[in-house]
Amino acid sequence: MTKALLRGESDQVTREIAALSGLTVKQLKGRWRSLYVAAPPRYISRELLTGAVVYRLQERAFGGLKPATQRLLERVGEDPALKLPIPTRSGRQATAGTVLVREWHGVSHRVSLLDSGVIYGGQRFQSLSEVARLITGSRWSGPRFFGLNRRTKATPNG
Repeated sequence: MTKALLRGESDQVTREIAALSGLTVKQLKGRWRSLYVAAPPRYISRELLTGAVVYRLQERAFGGLKPATQRLLERVGEDPALKLPIPTRSGRQATAGTVLVREWHGVSHRVSLLDSGVIYGGQRFQSLSEVARLITGSRWSGPRFFGLNRRTKATPNG
């Protein structure tokens, strides 16, 4: 798929997701039915309903879980008592084409990741940290500011 097609598809998905906020719960349930070809759970919160619809829209446009992840989930689903090591990564990975959104003091800021650098406000920057400094006026870790690296609290042993 060419970058232009991906960008067009990304724009379409973005518009569909944005339109969800204007739907009633009944309309969201209808959207669920059309995407999942099944009825949603009877008592489901609006937030969970919206999240599931957003996930399915993105999944259809950009692909779903990796096969290895699907197999792991299927194995756990077959036997929940099964103790499987679950591979984890420190920090979140973001690739070119990812759009990061951060709300800061009531203003939503969108950054598009490129192979080399980022786009923010129509301008190209070398790093997320440059953008974070521009937004906040102080030195920030760009990946932390945009939620890619989360500081974790130490848990007591025992």
